[in-house]
Amino acid sequence: MTLPRKFRYLRRVSDAPIPLSQLNTFSEEKFVSHLGSIYEHSPWIAGQTWTRRPFSSVEDLLNKLDATLRAASREERLALIRAHPDLAGRLARAGTLTSESTEEQRSAGLDRLNNEEAAEFDRLNGLYVDRFKFPFVICARLNDRSAILEAFRRRLLNDREQEIATALAEIRQIAALRLAQIVHD
Repeated sequence: MTLPRKFRYLRRVSDAPIPLSQLNTFSEEKFVSHLGSIYEHSPWIAGQTWTRRPFSSVEDLLNKLDATLRAASREERLALIRAHPDLAGRLARAGTLTSESTEEQRSAGLDRLNNEEAAEFDRLNGLYVDRFKFPFVICARLNDRSAILEAFRRRLLNDREQEIATALAEIRQIAALRLAQIVHD
């Protein structure tokens, strides 16, 4: 999968992506150790996708990861959504997010909120979790603070099924960007 030109900056120069041909030869354990973080705290998705090797392209790999997720039970998909942290929330302030989530929230400027903005994120996180029973998920790398706040307010009007579908679509975008930093064709 090739990222659109405007998102190519997301690859860290210091990270040497693994060639797909090499990834196809990995044991399940090694495969999961490299790709387990693509889906937040859910290495089971990589583990179940390993059996679908070989992958013909990074896009094929992403599609097979996505197929694993689509085949998962509703509870497993909800658990994946719930594995995501609140945006600019308690875990971020405590510095206990995964390195991927920390970088993603930083890229959207969520690590530089003033007190008023932080209070607004806390308020919206609370409203969202009360309404949907899972955290708000958005691909922070593709948004800035104002776009995230706007999406928060707009998506609070959705029904639960719309929000589950939207959260899973956002998770796919997050996974695609994370995968593009780890593997290349």
